[in-house]
Amino acid sequence: MRGEEIATTLDRLPRLVGRLTLVVVVTVVLLAGLISPASAQEEGASFVGTLTAATEEGGEKVAVEGAVITVVDLDGNELGVATTAADGTWAVDGLAAGTYVVSIDPDSLPDGTTLNNPDRASLELDLGATQNRTVLFAVAQGDAGAGAGGDSFFDRAARLAVQGLIFGLIIAMCSIGLSLIFGTTGLVNFAHGELVTFGALVALFFNDPDTFGLPMLLAAPLAVIASAGAGWANEAGLWRPLRNRGTGLIAMMVVSIGLSIVLRYIYLYIAGGRRVAYTDYAVQRDGLELGPVTIVPRELWIIGLAVLVLVLVALAVQRTRMGKAMRAVSDNRDLAESSGIDVERVIMVVWISGAALAGLGGIFFGLNQGVSWDMGFELLLLMFASVTLGGLGTAYGPLFGSLIVGMFINLSTLWVAPELKNIGALVILVVILLVRPQGLFGQRERIG
Repeated sequence: MRGEEIATTLDRLPRLVGRLTLVVVVTVVLLAGLISPASAQEEGASFVGTLTAATEEGGEKVAVEGAVITVVDLDGNELGVATTAADGTWAVDGLAAGTYVVSIDPDSLPDGTTLNNPDRASLELDLGATQNRTVLFAVAQGDAGAGAGGDSFFDRAARLAVQGLIFGLIIAMCSIGLSLIFGTTGLVNFAHGELVTFGALVALFFNDPDTFGLPMLLAAPLAVIASAGAGWANEAGLWRPLRNRGTGLIAMMVVSIGLSIVLRYIYLYIAGGRRVAYTDYAVQRDGLELGPVTIVPRELWIIGLAVLVLVLVALAVQRTRMGKAMRAVSDNRDLAESSGIDVERVIMVVWISGAALAGLGGIFFGLNQGVSWDMGFELLLLMFASVTLGGLGTAYGPLFGSLIVGMFINLSTLWVAPELKNIGALVILVVILLVRPQGLFGQRERIG
């Protein structure tokens, strides 16, 4: 029997490769028509900022004049020098897309003014084409800079907690579809991160002034619709035919890994390797101040829209007929099918809605940290950690799991280097698999 199974698998291999190639070709054609190569983007980016210092009187900030800020490339070549004006503003213009080191000279600060954290006098930053990137240096006057680098432990924890909340909401938006797809089909989709990147890149295309130049309020809905279409194409063109041919879940998981690798490098070829910002909301200085925390309008929009969408998704899963059908298929597919539920239709709706949510999460991630070819892959481990923590296949688990993961990895930088913060997601993943494999909201299954 094993020889017959191997022979059958080999017979199906050409068809499998053909379908996978078709999906890849369609994706290449769509993206090639949508997104111009990075080499075609205009140059003229800049680093800008406003240097202000905290004082002893109730946290009031005053402008710092005369500080010298230098921009060099990674080879040490000086590309620009700026001196802060009377209002604290400065700018270094005419830069190409790339990675730079922006430094402030501590000796150029006025008497009584010091850097809160001397280790942050030089920052290595990515700059996208046509981007104006704001650079902030924390300085203080007099005793306001004393103590733990001018920032108390509570202040830093509060700022990191807010950033963790935003990051957690973005992960939740991206990972709900991953959990529902697993629940209804049993597929562990390693290409889900590429749906995140797809949504962000399509929004960038519509927002790019060299193409349509649409505002993000129009570009984002169009990108979400395109992402939903990509989810439909995935299910109709690849995964449903594989299921109909009896392809095993392990084989389908391997296919998803290959699809992820191929799409990721297609994105690299088409969009380039630099992180790029959307034209809208690239520079925002004023925001809502809550004690030591400042939340810019872009972040307020992300929080508000993410919470609204997640609440609507939860209500849809809980109250609507399709939501109840999704939960029924996730609990027991055979029983749901025998009850008259159109399982294939439910799976298609899950793919479309999951891809749309992933695309929207990619847009939010791009607004928060910029758009890059591998941004979905960056989130993939965190998405798996979130759905595993919350419970694979559950509707609400990814939300709470994502918030926990987002807060944990950001707050962990209070004790570990920022470069190591994602290790916290691995720790959560290992611990939850050892202690409670079904996750926080999953149900223990009886085996045997």
